Amino acid sequence: MMLKNDLLLRAARGEVVERAPVWLMRQAGRILPEYRATRAKAKNFVEFVKNPELASEVTIQPVDILGVDAAIIFSDILVIPEAMGLPYEMIEAKGPRFQNTIQTKADIDKLKIADAGDLDYVMKALTLTKKELNGRVPLIGFCGAPWTILAYMVEGSGSKTFSKAKQFLYTQPVLAHALLDKITQSSINYLKGQVTAGADLLQIFDSWAGVLNEKMYYEFSLQYISKICTALSPLVPVTIFAKDAHYAIKKISETSCASIGLDWTIDPLKARQEAGKKTLQGNADPCLLYSDEKTIISETHAMLEAFGIDRYICNLGHGLYPDIDKEKVKLFVQVVKEYKW
Repeated sequence: MMLKNDLLLRAARGEVVERAPVWLMRQAGRILPEYRATRAKAKNFVEFVKNPELASEVTIQPVDILGVDAAIIFSDILVIPEAMGLPYEMIEAKGPRFQNTIQTKADIDKLKIADAGDLDYVMKALTLTKKELNGRVPLIGFCGAPWTILAYMVEGSGSKTFSKAKQFLYTQPVLAHALLDKITQSSINYLKGQVTAGADLLQIFDSWAGVLNEKMYYEFSLQYISKICTALSPLVPVTIFAKDAHYAIKKISETSCASIGLDWTIDPLKARQEAGKKTLQGNADPCLLYSDEKTIISETHAMLEAFGIDRYICNLGHGLYPDIDKEKVKLFVQVVKEYKW
C-alpha cells in the first residue's frame, strides 16, 4: 500500500523531506480523554493490551486528534517475557510486577524462545491498524531492548537503580548472557512478525540503558541490540532509543540501525558529530509541554534549528507524561509542521 504521508520513512532513510516528521513517544495514552474512555472497556492493563480491537483504536487516536506523522502500535515491552513464560501484571500507579523472577540457570532453562505466534494478539492489532489507517501514515512497531527486558525479569518490578539486575550481571555473567540471548532471539522473531503484520518502521526501547556503565553497556546491551538490527534492518528502518546512554552514540551509529533516538539531556550538535550519517530522533524535554505557549514555540524552534531538516525526526526525549494538557501537545505538533525551513 502506498503511503499518503511517508515523511517518517524518508527521514529515517536519510532522503530529502519537505519538513521534519513528528510523532511522540506515549502519544497513545492518558493525555487523551478518548484513550481513557477506551481503556475503561478492559478490566486491567494486560487485558487491554491483549485486545486487538481496543489496542488498534488507541493506536489510531493520536493520528486523528494530535495530527502526528506516524502511529505506534499500542502494546507493552513486557509482552516478550510473558510470551517466554514469565507473566506480568500492571499495578495501577506502581507499574509492572512479576510474581516470579529469574535467578538461576533452571529459571532460564524453563523459558521458551518466543515466536510471533505466541504474540498473535499484537499481530492482529497491527493488521487491523494497518487496514484502518488506510495508508495515511506509517505504522511503527517496537520491542524492548534485551537488557531492559532482563532488568524487569530479574528485578521483578521497576526500580530506580535495578541493583538486583545489575548484581546478576556482575555475579552471574554467563547466565546473564544466556538469558539475553534467549530474549534477543525472541525479540527477532517478534519483530519479524510485526513487519509481516504491517509495521513500516521498528523502534527498540532501551529504557534502562543509563543504569549501566559504558563497559557493561557494550557487553550486556548494545551487542544484543546490534543483533536485532542486523536481523531486521534489511526489512524496515530500525530506530535505537537508549535513554541516558550519552557515551554510546558513536557505537550505536556503528550498528545497522537507520536512526538514533535521543533523550533531552543530549546536545544536538554533539549528537550530530558522533552519529555520522545516521538520522537522529528527539529530543524535546517532555516537561517543556507544561510551559506557556510562547515558550513551547520558541524552544521547539530552537530545537529544530539545532538539528536541521536533514536526517531528522522530531520527537520528545522520552514519553509524554499523563498530566500534560493535550492542547499543549497539539501545539507542539503544529509548530513542527508549520516551521519554515
